[in-house]
Amino acid sequence: MKNALYGGINAAVLTAMHADLSPNLDAMARHAHWLLANGCNGLGVLGTTGEANSFGLHERKAILEGLIARGIPPERMMPGTGCASLTDTVELTIHARDQGCPGVLVLPPFYYKSPSDDGLFAYFSELVKRVGGGIAIYLYHFPQQSAVPFSLSLIGRLREAFPGTFRGIKDSSGDYANMKAMIDAFAGDGFEVYSGSDEFVQRILADGGAGCITAAANANCHWGAIVYAKRTGPEADAAQAMLTATRKAATSAPLIPCLREVIARSTGDAGWRHTRPPHLPLSPAAAEAAWQAWVATGAIPLPGMPARMAAE
Repeated sequence: MKNALYGGINAAVLTAMHADLSPNLDAMARHAHWLLANGCNGLGVLGTTGEANSFGLHERKAILEGLIARGIPPERMMPGTGCASLTDTVELTIHARDQGCPGVLVLPPFYYKSPSDDGLFAYFSELVKRVGGGIAIYLYHFPQQSAVPFSLSLIGRLREAFPGTFRGIKDSSGDYANMKAMIDAFAGDGFEVYSGSDEFVQRILADGGAGCITAAANANCHWGAIVYAKRTGPEADAAQAMLTATRKAATSAPLIPCLREVIARSTGDAGWRHTRPPHLPLSPAAAEAAWQAWVATGAIPLPGMPARMAAE
C-alpha cells in the first residue's frame, strides 16, 4: 500500500518500569531506538502490550513526552489513546497531536458491553468534533480484549461522515478473513489495515494491507523488515517462517511477561521483568520454558542488540 502513514513493521512497544512500577523512560527509549534501528518502521506505544490502561493520564502523557525528549521521533509513534471515558480519550488524543504524532490508535469504549453501532458512532463522532482535527484516527479491533468489535458497516459509516480522519485499523482478532474483508472494502481508497499477529505479515502485504503492529516485533522486527522489503521469494518466505515461529514462542506463556523475559535475558537488564498488576512476572520455571521456546526458534541473539543494551 502506498502512502500509508505507518506502512510496514510497527512494534507494540513494551513499557519499561522501575522496581516501584513507575515508567523507566531511559530503558524504554533505548529499546525504542533499537527497534527503529533494527527493522521497525514505526512504534505503537501505550497499547495493550505497553499496558496503557494500567497507567493514569498524567503517566501516559509523561511517557510520550519522555520518549520524545530522549530522541524518539514523534512522527514514528502511534500512541494508544482509547479509554473508557470519552473525555480521557479526547485529552490523550489532543496531547498526542500537540506532541507531533500523526496518528493515534483508539480502542472503543470498553467498559459497557454490547454497545450498538449507533452508540459507537456517537462516541467516535464526539471524539472527532472535540479533538478538532489535525490527527489521524486508527481504530483498534481487539474483541477478545475489549469485547467491543468494529463492524464493517460502522467503519464505512465513520469514514463517510469524517473523510480522511479514520485512516486505518489494527486488527488483533486473529481472524484473517475479517482483515481481508476490511482490505477488500476499504483499502482501495487508502484505508490502512494492519495485522496484530506476526503470522499474517506476508499475507496481508500481498493482499493490499499496510503491514503489522505486533507485540512480538519487540524482538523479531529484524525478520519483519525482510518480509516488508522482499515480499516474496525464498528470503521473504524464510523470514515469515521466523515471524510465525517467534509469535508461537511469545504466546507459549502469557504474552506480556513472556516478551519481558525475552528482552530481560537478551539485554541483561532484569528490570524488564517489572510489570504492573494484574500482570505478574513469570515464575522461574515458566521463565526458563519461555526462554527455551524462544531460543529454539533460532532468533537468539537478537540481531543488532548489544549486550546489556538497556542495563543501568
